[in-house]
Amino acid sequence: QVQLVESGGGLVQAGGSLRLSCAASGSAFISINAMDWFRQAPGKQRELVASITRDGSANYADSVKGRFTISRDNAKNTVYLQMNSLKPEDTCVYYCKADIWTPYTQAWRDYWGQGTQVTVSS
Repeated sequence: QVQLVESGGGLVQAGGSLRLSCAASGSAFISINAMDWFRQAPGKQRELVASITRDGSANYADSVKGRFTISRDNAKNTVYLQMNSLKPEDTCVYYCKADIWTPYTQAWRDYWGQGTQVTVSS
């Protein structure tokens, strides 16, 4: 069974930086298509922050353009989110999502990470 394991969240002051990681594990032979980062604040809908295709083409929400950078290491089945110039409004639980094919499912399915808290103090 494939799992997405996130790391890198924490508490940081406004203007600071954090780097989130999300690694897919649990199956020896998998293919990963798009990988995304979402975030969700209490009482709000989950929103797409950034996405990246397998060949490295990235897109960002307007609210994070110029501050966040998404990247991936296909050999490690891992996606990263470098977050710079953090603001208090970036405080959320951050989730990664990946479109994954496995020999077990014989189909492309979305998998989600468990979420990691990012808190930016003013």
